[in-house]
Amino acid sequence: MPDIEIFTDGACSGNPGAGGWAAILRYGEIEKELSGGDDSTTNNRMELTAVIEALKALKKECSITLYTDSRYVMDGVLSWLPNWKSNGWRTSNKKSPVKNVELWQELDKLLSEHKIKWVWVKGHNGHPENERVDRLARNEAQNRSVTKMP
Repeated sequence: MPDIEIFTDGACSGNPGAGGWAAILRYGEIEKELSGGDDSTTNNRMELTAVIEALKALKKECSITLYTDSRYVMDGVLSWLPNWKSNGWRTSNKKSPVKNVELWQELDKLLSEHKIKWVWVKGHNGHPENERVDRLARNEAQNRSVTKMP
């Protein structure tokens, strides 16, 4: 099973607003950068999308160390996801639907295809790969903001 490192980030200009996501996939010395965005989105949606798109880029089962600065994504996967599923994709009060449910469901499916170790990194703190994905995600958001101006 290949050992892969993945670094992800999302960004949003306004919340909601134009957003971008980015990921770096590393297999030994080989790296691949991925990025994209949306004209009208939220930061949390971009954080989730970065992880989803990175996992979708993998062609077979992998052992992954995934680095994120998003507590929303990491806590969601490691703490909240099992309860949401058992509650029929509702929050702990069992009344409110989970926000971004379609992204969480897609991520849940992808998680089952790999062995993932989650590592939280503090954003904007000099971590080289986190700074790179942050720049890529912000550039995607900025490009969408510029193209939407009258």
